[in-house]
Amino acid sequence: MLQELVIHDFAIIETLELSFAGGMTTLTGETGAGKSIIIDAVSLLAGGRGSTDFVRTGAAKATLQGLFDATSNPKTAAVMAEYGLAPDDGTVLLSRDLYASGRNLCRVNGELVNTATLRAIGETLVDIHGQNEHQQLIHPETHLGLLDQFAQATVQPLLAAYRTAFAAYQKDRAALAKKQQNEREWAQRLDMLRFQVNEIQSAKLAADEEDKLSAERDRLANYQRIVDALNDAYAVLSNEEQSPLDQVAAAMTDMQGIAKLDPAFDAISQGIASAYYALTDAQGDLSRQLDQLEWDEGRLDAVENRLDLIAQLERKYGATPAAVIAYGDKAAAELAAMEATEADAEGLDQRVAAQHAALLAQATKLTAARKAAAKQLVTAIHEQLAALYMAKTVFSVHFGAADTLHEFGADAVEFYIQTNPGESAKPLAKIASGGELSRIMLALKTIFAKSDGVTSIIFDEVDTGVSGRVAQAIANKISQIAMHSQVLCISHLPQVAAMADHQYVIQKAVAGGRTSTTVQKLDHAARVQEIARMLAGEEVTHLAVAHATELLDLANKTKAGLRGE
Repeated sequence: MLQELVIHDFAIIETLELSFAGGMTTLTGETGAGKSIIIDAVSLLAGGRGSTDFVRTGAAKATLQGLFDATSNPKTAAVMAEYGLAPDDGTVLLSRDLYASGRNLCRVNGELVNTATLRAIGETLVDIHGQNEHQQLIHPETHLGLLDQFAQATVQPLLAAYRTAFAAYQKDRAALAKKQQNEREWAQRLDMLRFQVNEIQSAKLAADEEDKLSAERDRLANYQRIVDALNDAYAVLSNEEQSPLDQVAAAMTDMQGIAKLDPAFDAISQGIASAYYALTDAQGDLSRQLDQLEWDEGRLDAVENRLDLIAQLERKYGATPAAVIAYGDKAAAELAAMEATEADAEGLDQRVAAQHAALLAQATKLTAARKAAAKQLVTAIHEQLAALYMAKTVFSVHFGAADTLHEFGADAVEFYIQTNPGESAKPLAKIASGGELSRIMLALKTIFAKSDGVTSIIFDEVDTGVSGRVAQAIANKISQIAMHSQVLCISHLPQVAAMADHQYVIQKAVAGGRTSTTVQKLDHAARVQEIARMLAGEEVTHLAVAHATELLDLANKTKAGLRGE
């Protein structure tokens, strides 16, 4: 349910903050006052197509925010979970900024998302129906899903089992098709993978091996320089005739004798002592390095050959030993999968054929269950159409066979309508009359509203082209739908306005040379005046006021009857 709507600098709306309740809410006002702009704002919050034209003239950006209560909408939570999001204590805050520069920022509960994510979540919260746009109901590709939704108890268990089997069939069929597509390519790929995996695994690479070998090669290549330098350095420090260590030791002894006489002498003494001990340590290190030196004539060749092998593998498979290892792991996984398919190739044809036959049997059961449900749906739709003064209209569900088995069975379903006796039934999407289409849509929506799961349904002047008793029937249907979902309705019909639980009037004004839109929630007295204006036009007469009062009284009685009170 839409609880709060905040709009800033959107079209001719400078600032607008609205609170909505459950039940049926109507938005009324003169033509051009900006009623549809509010619906446009909600549509954009639900992921609709944005445009810089929506930004109010002179503003840097338009800002939209909508707070929804989704505690009773598990579909919203499920879709949000797919994108790593979750409702905040059952609420969902959708935000969207449209910049005059063309930039577009979308957020869900404060988290930045792209427009596709916003749309996926928004579709579970809002269902908008306009004069010429009825979303699901006029798109034939959605009719099968609507029929399945109507027949959840009987169809869904069969459909769930079918889809599980279909997924396994698709996997095996893809594997078979890949193999059959080109046997030569398959064999060549197998040979290449086997060679690559063997070459990489035989090398037994380590991720840090190249750096260690390079360091070892540098030492081996410079062996003689290293030996000469170590020997010369050790000889200098160990000279028996004029030992530097003895000379430094003598200096250290001299300075230690006067160190206590002056802090400066003490510092010099400590420095010389540190130098003496450092040279002593260096002499020991030189001796150990000389003792450890060994010359292996074959080791340098072995290291060079190993580095050459690593370089060859890197040219083929990756820039580093780690990249080569990763490539080998990936190739090994593909090889294992191909070899498993190869081993199973003899039985793959038979298994795919058996799966197809089993799916056909399951699809046949699905079709039978759907046809039985379609009869119930037709009866329910006819009851709704009769209440909308379309008793002679014939609704039917046409079944056709799909070209191939698909994820939902073997059926192609489309809703048909025969609006006048003697005429042929036509696809629902091709109904010409706006008034008829509105009533058919309301009939379907009345039935599907209970299970749609959408928390807010918006009707944008769907009552255009009707009047009199048909207008009252439409008002009753919208009120009936509002018993299961929050309904926001833009209308010019007094009958629809009177049936609302809440009513807002939208007005346009010019101040300081700028046009702006304001919205006011009406109390009972103000509703009487607004409905009287809708009845009478410019001049609201006493008779119009009396008629408006009567409409509201009758609406209250009608709603009580619909609720069974």
